[in-house]
Amino acid sequence: MSVPPLSQALEASAVPPLLEPDHRDGLALFRAAVAAAPEQAFIHYFDATLTYRDIDIASDGLAAALQDAGLGKGDRLASYMQNIPQFLIALIATWKCGAVFVSINPMNRSRELGLILDDATPRVLITEAPLVEAAYDRLEMSVHRPELLLTTNGWLYQSTPDVRLFSGPPPATPEGTTDLAAFMAPFEGRSPASVPILPDDVAMLVYTSGTSGKPKGAINLHRGVAWGGQLSRASQDLPDFVTTLAIAPLFHIAGLVMTAASTIHAKGSLILGYRFDPAIVIEAIARHRPQTTSGSVTVYIALMNAPGATGEILSSIVKPFSGGAPVPVAVVEQYLAYTGAMLRTGYGLTETTGGAFMEPVDGSRKIDPETNTLSVGKPVATFSVTILDDDGSPLPAGQAGEIVLAGPAVSPGYWNNPEATSEAMRPDGFRTGDVGFLDEDGWLFIIDRKKDMIIAGGYKIWPREVEDVIYTHPAVREAAVIGVQDDYRGETVKAIVSLKAGAQLTPDDLITFCKERMAAYKYPRAVEIVDELPKSPAGKILKRELKP
Repeated sequence: MSVPPLSQALEASAVPPLLEPDHRDGLALFRAAVAAAPEQAFIHYFDATLTYRDIDIASDGLAAALQDAGLGKGDRLASYMQNIPQFLIALIATWKCGAVFVSINPMNRSRELGLILDDATPRVLITEAPLVEAAYDRLEMSVHRPELLLTTNGWLYQSTPDVRLFSGPPPATPEGTTDLAAFMAPFEGRSPASVPILPDDVAMLVYTSGTSGKPKGAINLHRGVAWGGQLSRASQDLPDFVTTLAIAPLFHIAGLVMTAASTIHAKGSLILGYRFDPAIVIEAIARHRPQTTSGSVTVYIALMNAPGATGEILSSIVKPFSGGAPVPVAVVEQYLAYTGAMLRTGYGLTETTGGAFMEPVDGSRKIDPETNTLSVGKPVATFSVTILDDDGSPLPAGQAGEIVLAGPAVSPGYWNNPEATSEAMRPDGFRTGDVGFLDEDGWLFIIDRKKDMIIAGGYKIWPREVEDVIYTHPAVREAAVIGVQDDYRGETVKAIVSLKAGAQLTPDDLITFCKERMAAYKYPRAVEIVDELPKSPAGKILKRELKP
């Protein structure tokens, strides 16, 4: 896909104060924060606090060590870790080498890990020691192995590790690997050789979930990271020195850009908590009083229902944001009543390097009266949107079709995958695979994923609309609607739900509730009540795991 150079985009931008000319790559965002506020806390990790200077020195040492080991411009370094300080040290060190950072979901197991290693062919892999035995050592013999395997652990930097996540002593360095701290130690205090970074250089490969076939590595350019971080900060209206709760996993684009890059641009502080544990997160909020966070709607549901949670504790987060999955109106209203804060929504993808749409900071919002769908707002600066029909023709306001996005932060394609690139990245923009419509004022309403549409008895049914109704039931905590095979209707609607603590609800009761509130062809014919719905590390409900 053709994307204009950053210099042209800067000149054309309608928000010149937003995009500083010296912030044209991801590393420049960090270096500007170090120069402006070296002693500012950058990372709060349980009982440890690391400043921007600390991380700059540590990433310098790691970069120098990596260069000594042969890592150069364009080489790939893969990170296979949870939300720990070493993740960000590795990210910044990779960029200081001019190399490409590959983020891997730490929940991936050997098969999934192998697919990414084969595709990205990293020269270096940094991972947590327990994952070596759990996944790396179980790789098939034919899978690409990095030249250098570095290991670390989540105990590091804590003086008193939280036993709920870190029981016992730190794990030993696995055989055949090199301890990360020992690898860096000889280079402490040294600076790496300077490597020029251009806006169009590849900054990251962020892999999609791969719902069918192998995962795709979205190419995120340095200019995409620069735009994404600055636009994310502006669209969330984050002040200087903001404290951000890093709920979204750092390997995900939401964690990398919406959380980390936007906070770095604000010279702010990130609260890392290893992985999402609602009770531990509530304690971290009470301790550090963050002003903002970004997470999927299921995260906010979990926090409201977490042990020890109160509206007063959560009220410090005056700028909560949710993206990555549709946000039901009922949940937004519940969160406002519980915390007093407006949970703002938006829309973005890995391929857009962060948010492309956002509800305005003035608190205005729109709800479609016909479907009760909450709008994800208007396009963030630099993004343009078109709604196309099945034939690829633009549709007028009010008509639903595929959402197509364009702008300087959009990925140019997928790593080693020209077929997927040509299918998704067209001259008119990135084909998202999501269905939605624009109103007369340019507000976007997302209906659902194109592939999730249910056709029952010839009628088209969007699961999102059914889910929005289900969420209005006071007993429901989370819900997912899928299509299942039906001998008579071809497909029929099934709802899988979890309940709030202490709530009682039968499948028949929920079916009746829905039947009274929607057309006869839409309401679920089957309901399954479960303790928990399967989710990705980013908190998104995994419908593919619910389908038979």
